[in-house]
Amino acid sequence: MLPTLSESRLPLADRSIPFARPAAVVLAGTVLAAVTAHVAVPLWFTPVPLTLEPFAVLLLGLVLTPQLAALTFVTYLAEGAMGLPVFAPSAVAPLGIAHLLGPTGGYLLAYPLAAALISWIWRRTGRGFSGALLAAAAGDLAILACGALWLAALTHFLARPAAELAVLPFLPGDALKVAAAAGLACGWMRLRRRPVELLQSK
Repeated sequence: MLPTLSESRLPLADRSIPFARPAAVVLAGTVLAAVTAHVAVPLWFTPVPLTLEPFAVLLLGLVLTPQLAALTFVTYLAEGAMGLPVFAPSAVAPLGIAHLLGPTGGYLLAYPLAAALISWIWRRTGRGFSGALLAAAAGDLAILACGALWLAALTHFLARPAAELAVLPFLPGDALKVAAAAGLACGWMRLRRRPVELLQSK
């Protein structure tokens, strides 16, 4: 069904997701997170692997509403806690809820909050590329900070050693993830606007 003229005048953040039910969106989001989690490279100097998983958090945070983004990653964590192989492979942490208590637990538990934060920020910055970069960077820093705090508590490290293991090695790669997520999200928003703009021009 095509949107009515009154619906087309609503801000994009207030419209329902077209052609998909929220449950299907949540399921698709958890699949994306699981796939990116398995693109992982172990690093010999830290128990935290290099993965594409944060990219899924950044992208879904940008394209979903805050509530739906948070729900997607709450569901993702629940799937992992039940033993489904959705988290990054690890020789240190086994499957299930024990994985959430392992070295990467801080990153994982931060995902729902970070995704909601990204969505909330971008919807207040005009939906441009610079706003997407700002929102994604803020969410990524939140993930890294939670990961470092968790690892410091787990290993009894001071802040600097924890940051050297849990933050600094990932900054260059995360900068690329932030830029890629911002670019894809802006492209997606342009595609969503096009049918509405065509209707309004008739």
